[in-house]
Formats: sequence, C-alpha cells, structure tokens
Amino acid sequence: MRPSERTGRLGIGVIGAGRVGPVLGAALANAGHAIVGVSAISDASRERAEVMLPGAPILPIPELVERSELVLIAVPSAELPGLIAGLAETGAWQMGQLVLHTAPEFGADVFAPARAAGVIPLAVHPAMSFTGTSVDLARLAGTHFAVTAPTPVLPIAQALVVEMGGEPVVVAEADRPAYAEAVETATTFSSAIVDQAAELLESIGVEAPGAVLAPLVRSAVENALARAGGGVAPV
Repeated sequence: MRPSERTGRLGIGVIGAGRVGPVLGAALANAGHAIVGVSAISDASRERAEVMLPGAPILPIPELVERSELVLIAVPSAELPGLIAGLAETGAWQMGQLVLHTAPEFGADVFAPARAAGVIPLAVHPAMSFTGTSVDLARLAGTHFAVTAPTPVLPIAQALVVEMGGEPVVVAEADRPAYAEAVETATTFSSAIVDQAAELLESIGVEAPGAVLAPLVRSAVENALARAGGGVAPV
C-alpha cells in the first residue's frame, strides 16, 4: 500500500528488540497502528518483544521489510549504515515505504542507499533513557524527540512523534552530531556522577545511598534545567 492509499493505520515492522524498538512499537500500536512483526535474535530480545509486542511474529529482517509500510529501525548506531546499505543491495526497500531510525547522530542522509529505491526517510530520536519495559510508555508523554527529515515529509515524522505522546523538535541534518554529543554528555555524566556519589556514601557505611541522593540529585537537576529554560526551579 502506497502513502496515497493509506487511511492512517500503518503496518509497522520493528528491526531491533533492544530497549528502544519494542517500546516505540508499543506506543505506535497504542495509537492504532498494527505491528506486523519484529526482528529479535537473543533470548533476552525475544522475551522483551513478546512482553512489549504480544502476538507480533518474530521475522527475519528481509521478510519484515517486505511486509511493512513503516520500518522502525532501532539498532546500535554503528550497525545502522551497514544495515540500510545491505538491504538496498538485496533490493528489499520498496517505493513509498516509510523508514524511521532512532540513532541520535544520524539524520536522513544515512538513508541514501534506500532513498534510491524510493523510501521516505525519517530520523526520530527520543531524548530519554530507556529501560525497555512498560514503564517507558508513560515516560514518553512529554518527552522531546529530535526529528530530521526532508521538508516535504517532515510533518509525517512530527505526527508519528505526537502519536507516541512526544514533542517533536526539528534538528537540522548538519546539527545531528552536536545533538548526539549533548545527549551522550547528559546521559553519561549524570549516570557516572550518581554512581560515584553512591560509592562514596557506601564507603562510609550509609545504607541505601540511592534514597539519600534522590532528592538532592532531583533538586539539583531541576535547578539546572530551570537555568537552561527547561524546567521550574523548586520554590
């Protein structure tokens, strides 16, 4: 089915059953779309897919692409270019097919091999740390998603984000590396600092250091976000 024939309900194939793919797939399913299948290799990924996308068949990637109107690719960033190019070499991509990836550092240009086959390229990254569980579905509400796509199809990417409960933020193709660095900095440093502080408290015999640090860290982050224009400082 081509874009002009769609009624709004898409058949979605999810490539990658890590922490991100099944959650976004479940969010889109909750918005009324149909999951036609998911790719999963390890036992852990298969279990996650069964929990988050119950009833969705586990399919080989070429078959998944063949069946899908929207292919959601949530694989490690290093694997993304090779996956797209490999599927292009085998002629798997289809004219008018929506293809969305979640890698923060790439925009739509990474889809160049697939665009030759006529796909519609969308780059959508949720600025959130995922657990890979149903807890993430509630956290998606209000989460900002970096969206990069050719201008004519940008509204499609934005609409998909809204359907998942998020807030789309347009990031230019050339700015994706800087965006990815900001995300990596915030994620890595916040986690490392909490781990280091917890270890220090444990070393002096403080039990449940996480409980001790929680209000301190939350208030410090809220203050920092308020200074950055992204939150409200505690009164």
